[in-house]
Amino acid sequence: MNKRLLTLLCTALVSIPLYAVAAEIDSKAPDCTLTSLGDTQRHNLQQFHGKVVYVDFWASWCPPCAKSFPFLNALERDFKDRGLQVIGVNLDQTPEDATVFLTEYPADFTVAADVDQQCATKFEVKAMPSSYLIDRKGIIRHIHLGFREGAAEELRLAVEQLLAESPELASSGELMTQP
Repeated sequence: MNKRLLTLLCTALVSIPLYAVAAEIDSKAPDCTLTSLGDTQRHNLQQFHGKVVYVDFWASWCPPCAKSFPFLNALERDFKDRGLQVIGVNLDQTPEDATVFLTEYPADFTVAADVDQQCATKFEVKAMPSSYLIDRKGIIRHIHLGFREGAAEELRLAVEQLLAESPELASSGELMTQP
């Protein structure tokens, strides 16, 4: 596919109505298992219970995904020690595409593959990238479709708010945002 077509596809995916997203704010995050890129280590989202988890679905063909990686690296660097787990979930059909992408846009956070797209199906991912911020109890608290640098500050604030919450606090929904 040429870059113009890919850009149009990304733009079209971001414009899908927000109510089409299945994983909803204040709902339990879907349980799914992912495989690390480059090895056979498996990650189950439930293993991160007790941490704030930022799940970001991405693909090598997505220009906004490339722009989001410096932001995701900064989140990992700045908040890992406070209990944040950043997971980039790759949806490429071939691992080689993801590997080439990662040589140009290195990830300092956990990167996993969803080759059979079972996790993306459970979340009903509709845009690239799609980010889900999950609280310490496993409840989705914030959903963001697409990525623009202008949204980074809002996303960072949402992460900081969840990290500041006591694990005993009941979940309260955040507004879903779209670029």
